Amino acid sequence: MTSSSLASLAVPFTVKSLTVKNRIVMAPMTRFFSPQGVPRDNVADYYRRRAAAEVGLILSEGTVVDRPGAPNHPDIPHFHGDAALAGWQAVIDAVHAAGGKMGPQIWHVGAKRDDVVTYDPPGPIDSPSGLSSPDKVVGEPMTDEAIADTIASFGRAAADARRLGFDTVEIHGAHGYLIDEFFWSATNHRTDQFGGATIKERARFAAEVVKSVRRAVGDDFPIILRLSQWKQQDYSARLAESPDAMLDWLTPLVDAGADMLHCSQRRIWEPEVPEIDGGEGLNFAGWAKKLTGVPTISVGSIGLSGEFMAAMFGESSKPTGLDAVLRRLDREEFDLVAVGRPLIADASWAAKALRGEQSDIGFSPAMLGELI
Repeated sequence: MTSSSLASLAVPFTVKSLTVKNRIVMAPMTRFFSPQGVPRDNVADYYRRRAAAEVGLILSEGTVVDRPGAPNHPDIPHFHGDAALAGWQAVIDAVHAAGGKMGPQIWHVGAKRDDVVTYDPPGPIDSPSGLSSPDKVVGEPMTDEAIADTIASFGRAAADARRLGFDTVEIHGAHGYLIDEFFWSATNHRTDQFGGATIKERARFAAEVVKSVRRAVGDDFPIILRLSQWKQQDYSARLAESPDAMLDWLTPLVDAGADMLHCSQRRIWEPEVPEIDGGEGLNFAGWAKKLTGVPTISVGSIGLSGEFMAAMFGESSKPTGLDAVLRRLDREEFDLVAVGRPLIADASWAAKALRGEQSDIGFSPAMLGELI
């Protein structure tokens, strides 16, 4: 790594009331250590260790909002109810005591069920058109009442995040979960105000969620929105094939109150529109920043060999350098860099990276069996 790139990684960053000490973000990564939805001391310790080791901003694992069909596993955390919120209070207190900043990722899985665990939610599955993937029917389309309550549930979770002392909140709008199912024409066949032939029309649900969160947290509290083109149901799916389409998709979300876009792609180094910019062109986060003017977080297979979805299904990974990623950060293509597997494997990864060192700890899927 060059000294200029390392300097860029260490620069503080501010958006509204949030200032982070460097550009490293711990990406949200689903963990299954919250029985009955309640995070315990081991969850607080897990995040505290990363905060103490120089992660600039921690984004929690996905935490589900107050809808019966929101979870898809019995041990993912909730962000509602007295017991779960008391657990999250302990988490944010521990992170702050270690000098860190953190936001919960609030989430509804929609019709995307866990592929390994059989789990029946305590209520009906929520989805725009009763589809979990193209042509796979799993239930009935959401009613107007269900949509209104879901939108309100995101607002309630965000209000609780601010009340507990979190520094920001992230809305999960990616990877084929509920909000993304509204974006995707393959799973949104609605003909009302939450459907439509264009991505701009299908962005209405997400925009209403963002507005609900904004009303709940006030003007100065930063809202992050995570987005992706790809889906777990279809890695090749694309919501926006051109910059114009991407502008139609993202503009309503920024206008609704999203302060930062967390742009997930499977490989951070791949150009988003290669036919336009060629070579080492802008990635997804780069184009999102260029088109909307808001800051972006870039994420996707950073710091370890292989591609992260393959790793989740059994492929081990070795540490790799960061030069390609840091070149993009150095030229301000995006503002922050989110890291996943390396921070599961090595709590001290960020501190090492800031010193120009490469972690000697690779990733094995066995690491998902405990909170290291």
